[in-house]
Amino acid sequence: MAKVVEVKGLQKNFGKFQALKDVTFDVNAGEVLGYVGPNGAGKSTTVRALLGIIKATGGTAKIFGKDVWTDSIEIHKNIAYVPGDVYLWPNLSGGEIIDMFLHMHGSFDAARRDELIKKFEFDPKKKARSYSKGNRQKVALIAALASNAELYIFDEPTSGLDPLMEAVFQEEVARIKSEGKAILLSSHILSEVERLCDKIAIIASGEIVEYGSLEEMRHLTRYEFKVETVEPVTSLERLDAVHDLKIDGNKAIFQADSDKIQDVLSELTKYHVIKIDSNPQTLEELFMHHYAQGRG
Repeated sequence: MAKVVEVKGLQKNFGKFQALKDVTFDVNAGEVLGYVGPNGAGKSTTVRALLGIIKATGGTAKIFGKDVWTDSIEIHKNIAYVPGDVYLWPNLSGGEIIDMFLHMHGSFDAARRDELIKKFEFDPKKKARSYSKGNRQKVALIAALASNAELYIFDEPTSGLDPLMEAVFQEEVARIKSEGKAILLSSHILSEVERLCDKIAIIASGEIVEYGSLEEMRHLTRYEFKVETVEPVTSLERLDAVHDLKIDGNKAIFQADSDKIQDVLSELTKYHVIKIDSNPQTLEELFMHHYAQGRG
């Protein structure tokens, strides 16, 4: 697949504070990259650098093979962007603002605009001053999704939307992905990222601490086991692969390193297993693991 976004060793300093430290990732055509991390981790700084709003201190960032700083005007012709906080002209109606955004972009689908207005249950006739945060988000989302772009950058795009509208957004992301478009999705809604994204980059304190497909990242983590046996599984305490073992009579809950599950299963065969259940860590558990490390 063609690389649409290429970020290598990106750095950004604000005085003595280093906001980004050697950030590296890429986004291919027809791919969704989830960009997650705690507040202050560097997500929005990365997005601002990609948009050419701020100049990086070091490293390189290219979109469509062009430098994001020197070629930003050309790049923006094929980008659609939705920020987490949308500010609008209070005396214009939502429909007027959407049309202005679309005409500024230059290439859009009027039929798609009208379809999106219906799908997002949006009233385009009201003045922007009367809109809630969720409706302000809808203005930006409708304008972006009706644009004929090759790269969509969403920075906390569903902030303020109710669950039904979040589902509409997710449907639209799946649609533009199927059309071969590239999507960078910065989000704190981890279930959304887990559902939509092909690759995930977790950033903490300005550094990428995990990067790859969700399955690749889970390979580096643990599985949670729930077992019920005839006798208590006390010997599991001696296995290095077992963590956070909790035994309650003949039931036990524990985590096991994914690359040592065979050792765990071999030990469990010594017991009469009545029931066993295992699940990989969720993205939320993986994220919180690195978040805790970053805070520590």
